[in-house]
Amino acid sequence: MSQESGALASAVAQVAAVRDDPAARLALMARVFRGPTGNAPKHLPFRRAALSFMRWQSRRGVLNALDASPPGSLWWRAVNERLLRDGCETVAILGGMSGEPSSPSVRFWLDFAAEPTGRNWYRAHNASVVDAYLENRRLADEESAPERFFMHVALARVLYAHSLATAPRLALGRFAPLGRLLGDPRLGMAGAFLSLRRVLPDRYPLELDVERYIDDEQHLGRLLDYAVIAPKLQALYEWSAEELAEPRLCELVRDGNPTYAWPLEERHVWSRREMPFAGRLLERATRAR
Repeated sequence: MSQESGALASAVAQVAAVRDDPAARLALMARVFRGPTGNAPKHLPFRRAALSFMRWQSRRGVLNALDASPPGSLWWRAVNERLLRDGCETVAILGGMSGEPSSPSVRFWLDFAAEPTGRNWYRAHNASVVDAYLENRRLADEESAPERFFMHVALARVLYAHSLATAPRLALGRFAPLGRLLGDPRLGMAGAFLSLRRVLPDRYPLELDVERYIDDEQHLGRLLDYAVIAPKLQALYEWSAEELAEPRLCELVRDGNPTYAWPLEERHVWSRREMPFAGRLLERATRAR
């Protein structure tokens, strides 16, 4: 039998069929949460968060065909395809197709299928995302500086949303009791964290420099990124690496500074010299204890 047989081959074919159609990609992800029989009521509520993460990609145009005007992003398309492929392979295995799970992330998706909890959903979703980041470093290097900056913002946001639901003291400090509610992927707040529509610019490719986009970021989003997430970034990556059983994730951060397709010498963009009073207060209040 070939290396790509049974469930994996089916998943690869399904993803290839929607590769140049962003709307079809979204529809395929929606079908994943209906399972092999089309009837999975316990899994459907989790579809909201998964589609939130994809919809902002589609709106930005990063999933567009490469011959579209403007063309999509090779890197974002690849990251999205990994997420789709893992989901489709899981459904195929559950439907009785042959083949062992092709990756640990698919095993996490199978865990979620067997027990649809918030923690299991985040582990599956974020394991696919992290694996996609790791396997597409070369494509990331080809993106513009502001796009590479926002790759880190996107990754930090999905890891942080996971910590809200599963490690709320790390995420929110003294406000930890709110974490599970804010991070529940079945509810609207988690979708807001994952949609990123108020964080990333709504068009691709980006034309301004990084500092201009940071200055233009919505005020609440900037406070969340710089006052709440950035101070605990090293701990967040280390916790996520253990939670996802992926130690290579720690290679993407150094001394609290993201380093994925980003030089450490330009780490100044990850901290704000003039944090407003509200930001300083928020940082202290949400500091892990």
